[in-house]
Amino acid sequence: MSQDQADMNQGFGLPPEQAARQATDDAFEEQADQFEQPTETQAAEEASLTSASYTEAHVDARLLEILNAVGQQLKAQGAGAQGRLQAADLQAEHNLQGVGVGFAGDGVALGVEPGAACLNLYVAEETSPQEVRSVIVSALGVSAARTDDVPINVIKSGMFDAQPHRMRLRRAPGGISVGHYRITAGTIGCFATGRTAPRNQRLLMLSNNHVLANSNNAAYGDAILQPGPYDGGKSPADRIAILERFVPLRFGGPVNYVDAATGWCWPDLVRRELMYLSGGAVQYVRVSNAPVAPALGMLVGKSGRTTQLTTGRITDLSFRGWVNYGSGRQAWFEDQLVIRGLSGDFSAGGDSGSLIWTWNATRNPVGLLFAGGGGLTIANKIGRVLPALDINLYT
Repeated sequence: MSQDQADMNQGFGLPPEQAARQATDDAFEEQADQFEQPTETQAAEEASLTSASYTEAHVDARLLEILNAVGQQLKAQGAGAQGRLQAADLQAEHNLQGVGVGFAGDGVALGVEPGAACLNLYVAEETSPQEVRSVIVSALGVSAARTDDVPINVIKSGMFDAQPHRMRLRRAPGGISVGHYRITAGTIGCFATGRTAPRNQRLLMLSNNHVLANSNNAAYGDAILQPGPYDGGKSPADRIAILERFVPLRFGGPVNYVDAATGWCWPDLVRRELMYLSGGAVQYVRVSNAPVAPALGMLVGKSGRTTQLTTGRITDLSFRGWVNYGSGRQAWFEDQLVIRGLSGDFSAGGDSGSLIWTWNATRNPVGLLFAGGGGLTIANKIGRVLPALDINLYT
């Protein structure tokens, strides 16, 4: 544990019901002892069932041998520290991401008769079957004699991610999936503390009302899950915070300036950094705790559950208009930011709650993402969010 992580465990009060949470965890451990443990014999039986299914599909045994040989070599070359696949290294070396056996469909096939089984090779970037065959022989060390006439189907898959920004991660950082136990999923923006006692001793999660407080339909102490329910989060196992405060959304005509809420976190379950993916691996970055005023044309970034790390430019500083919250509910907002992505959309559904910050070395917060459509993103000004919730950023 780093010193920074140790510091997160100290100086903060704990949300209520921690004893109940511990009791639940203990009960689960006791229940786990009642289940049968897997054995090597059972694993072998499962493997034989897989082989039988291939036999029934008339898959040649030699094709399965090549599958195993390529798979073993690919695994060996990609094994890195702590057994993690170094996807960036794999892509740089030979582009190959995975291997399987199936029937030619999607992709570019070589030497495959209609309805015949083939070796499916999944690649990050588009390439030819001949090039992939060469990789199998040269980079992976599989005998040329064994692969010369093997039917190959090349499928451009890109890199496979474990549901990017949607996985369960402890400590949970900003930029990852989260949500009130009765919603789908949104994003942890960042962390904060209250400005006055007793809230100045609480580590708080910052996101939207509609992410943490179910668009007003919630109560203090409700479970906040990571990942959000849509991404598999369950209560109480995935609870990392409880609802602490929200600014009520006003529907039908009154002016709204923020869609914002805080969750009171267990400090040992979260971390103050934001996450992003690089080469398939999770990386972390700190942002400043000093907000700055937005400006037209300002280059900004965000890390969010759905579109991950993106960049955009602020194109409007004073948007006012209706925002749809579903079920016939419309809310009128004023003094909002509009952002357009530099390459594709800056955000998409599920990115709500993301912190928006200047795309430079200081990474100063400027906004809180809450809505979007037509390739545009709408965000609250962070200068309105902080006083509305009576918080200071803890980043």
